[in-house]
Amino acid sequence: MKHYFNPMSRAVTTHWMLLELDAAHEQVVVDFTNGETATPEFRAVNPMGKVPTLVDGDVVVTEVAAICAYLADKFPEKGLAPDMGSDERGTYYRYMFVPGTTLEPMFTLKSLGIEDYPAQSVGFGDLGRCLATIEQMTPETDWALGDKFTAADVVFGGFLDFAVQFGWLEAPSAKVAAYVRRIKDRPAYRQSHDPSWH
Repeated sequence: MKHYFNPMSRAVTTHWMLLELDAAHEQVVVDFTNGETATPEFRAVNPMGKVPTLVDGDVVVTEVAAICAYLADKFPEKGLAPDMGSDERGTYYRYMFVPGTTLEPMFTLKSLGIEDYPAQSVGFGDLGRCLATIEQMTPETDWALGDKFTAADVVFGGFLDFAVQFGWLEAPSAKVAAYVRRIKDRPAYRQSHDPSWH
């Protein structure tokens, strides 16, 4: 597997996922500041010109949640996804996809100062509902699906970590702050977020 990566990008999350799995891969560092994501060669792999991008043989997977979901299912023996058909699978999917489809678009608009839009017409609604969703979904203890850490924590917890670090969540609740601390205590998180990369 090839993992196209830059340490100043969302690829840090998929790198973390690969480390949680202890999955053998080739890390291909892409310097987007020098236009490497705009080359015809890279655009042939990912027309969006973005990292992370995962290439596994003939399979190309883009987007953080999709890559993490793919990897969790590729290595079922690692236990980072609930069993197919289990009752937990629906909850797991919600944690995997609400950050990218709902929370990040809302916080991006907020960071750009855009407030005048029809909230009823967009999938992410409004800031109040997004904040209420974060609070409701953040586990009081342990992890998103209970006592077992999964890819849902990499994606959802990783998003909350990012949102706190970059000031999107200006005053995280004690519950959110405690969950982010648990996330950051994981050895694979510490290794993937090693400041020596920067």
